[in-house]
Amino acid sequence: MHVTGTASPSAPAPSENPAVPGEDPHGGAGRHARRFGLPVATALVMGNIIGGGIFLLPASIAPYGTVSLVAFGVLTVGAIALALVFGRLAARDPRTGGPYVYARGAFGDFAGFLAAWSYWITTWVSNAALAVAAVGYLDVLIPVGGHRWTACLAALVIQWLPALANFAGTRYVGAVQVVSTVLKFVPLLLVAIGGLFFFDPSRLGPFNSSGHGAIGAVSASAALLLFSYLGVESAAVSAGEVKNARRNVGRATVIGTAGAALVYLLGTLSVFGTVPHDRLVHSTAPFSDAVNAMFGGNWSGWAVALAALVSMIGCLNGWTLLSAQTPYAAARDGLFPAAFTRRRRGVPTVGVGVTVVLASLLTAYNYLSGSGKVFEVLVLVTTFTATVPYLLATAAQLFHLVSGRAASVDRGRLVRDSVITVVAAVFSIWLMAGAGYAAVYQGALFLFVGVLVYAVMAARRGRRAEPVAE
Repeated sequence: MHVTGTASPSAPAPSENPAVPGEDPHGGAGRHARRFGLPVATALVMGNIIGGGIFLLPASIAPYGTVSLVAFGVLTVGAIALALVFGRLAARDPRTGGPYVYARGAFGDFAGFLAAWSYWITTWVSNAALAVAAVGYLDVLIPVGGHRWTACLAALVIQWLPALANFAGTRYVGAVQVVSTVLKFVPLLLVAIGGLFFFDPSRLGPFNSSGHGAIGAVSASAALLLFSYLGVESAAVSAGEVKNARRNVGRATVIGTAGAALVYLLGTLSVFGTVPHDRLVHSTAPFSDAVNAMFGGNWSGWAVALAALVSMIGCLNGWTLLSAQTPYAAARDGLFPAAFTRRRRGVPTVGVGVTVVLASLLTAYNYLSGSGKVFEVLVLVTTFTATVPYLLATAAQLFHLVSGRAASVDRGRLVRDSVITVVAAVFSIWLMAGAGYAAVYQGALFLFVGVLVYAVMAARRGRRAEPVAE
């Protein structure tokens, strides 16, 4: 680890061992491996941000009252700050891996491993949470939520369908992502814009019904809402698969995050103003309930449920790819098992397979253990694990700025980048605190298991690097 201007031998230069997008390590590039342009990269960011979270979270944060809308506004500022930080870091080092690459480049192997490990946990736990959210909307179309066994089976099927699309190659991943991103805007825009015409302030409920102070309520609801913004780093994590990554990753990240934030704020406000508060608290498909309240009957709710289900499967499609990209980058550097480097048609297949199996096991455990709030439990765990790589990435940017390694020599831009980075760092720490003791406890256990994995991998690397005795 290095903290001065001297380069660390464990932190490679950006040109060392670059990820070669679209290549099969055993056979070269194929027609199923294709690099993403700006539109697809933006769709990847928006598709991963606007996934299952927004379709269920209005009901999850309703118990806090309308104070959660304040949390949404604060969260949006922090998310855009993070987007700008990722854009600057990607312009400096446009390799696949995102926070892992940035943390390792600034602080060495251990910090890079922690970023990769924590982000990897975030992705497969998020996939489990998305599948749980999707079951709520599937239940509107087909009754599957009445028994935990059928709900669990449905969640597992929803997880494995996107995994199969990933095994088919990045060409199909990109196609599914664009189509699902377009389709998800149908119910979101219908509620976000149309709901404003049916808005009734009397349905909002109390401002703060959490039983805590306003600051505590904002922090607690923001911890749940962070799940809605997971994916802001999507283009950075897949930078090796993006055309002209130094320019397009930053643009896709900022455009995708800002667009998602606008839809989020309007959509949540409209749901709060169309569905009575006492009903929203117990809703399993709040957007369907909102459309039913707007137009009456059930047909419109069914249409929204179908679009929401397609949206969530598309989101899982993108998250499944991201879940394999970070361990792939770490494995190329010897910090994850070598099996994670195996690629087929541009997709790290071992990473996809391991991720979907872990997410499936976690989903089954949470359903069969009898937890009454599976989605909330999973979301809070990802809140903690996501903030670890976010904080390490902002620390890396702060390191470059203070050490004089930032690409910009313009004083005004340097000050602006410093302010944005500090906002992103404070925001990450605040979210970690707001996740609550239980989530921090469970997330810390995941991290400590990772320390043991790092010890084994570091020992193996050291043994390979030792000179052979004469």
